[in-house]
Amino acid sequence: MNGTASIIMGVALILYTIGVWSEKFQGRLKLWHLLFFILGLICDSWGTGIMFGISDGISFSFHGIVGIIAIILMFIHVIWAADVLINNDEKAILKFHKFSLFVWILWLIPYLSPMFINISSRILSNL
Repeated sequence: MNGTASIIMGVALILYTIGVWSEKFQGRLKLWHLLFFILGLICDSWGTGIMFGISDGISFSFHGIVGIIAIILMFIHVIWAADVLINNDEKAILKFHKFSLFVWILWLIPYLSPMFINISSRILSNL
């Protein structure tokens, strides 16, 4: 992954994490949380697009497949959060953080998997 993609993905992590954990700690979904979800999704999609350009498209590896699943879930997360806020669904506003945390945890898998794959391959090569 080149430096630009790494920085953009790091920004995605920061933005998405702020949105998800702020919502969790505040106990209710707010418009500004949605804005952070959207910005995180934009950065994640942008960084992923850069990586696709570097690697000549999607790879059908573990990282590639869970990465696409994560972006799809982030998109669903944004749409659902917007729907909850537009409809002012108080019950969903108070419980939405459960879905947010679920998506965030799943998103971390493709974010962190290159690091774990790299570490394990270096360990194995040193055996």
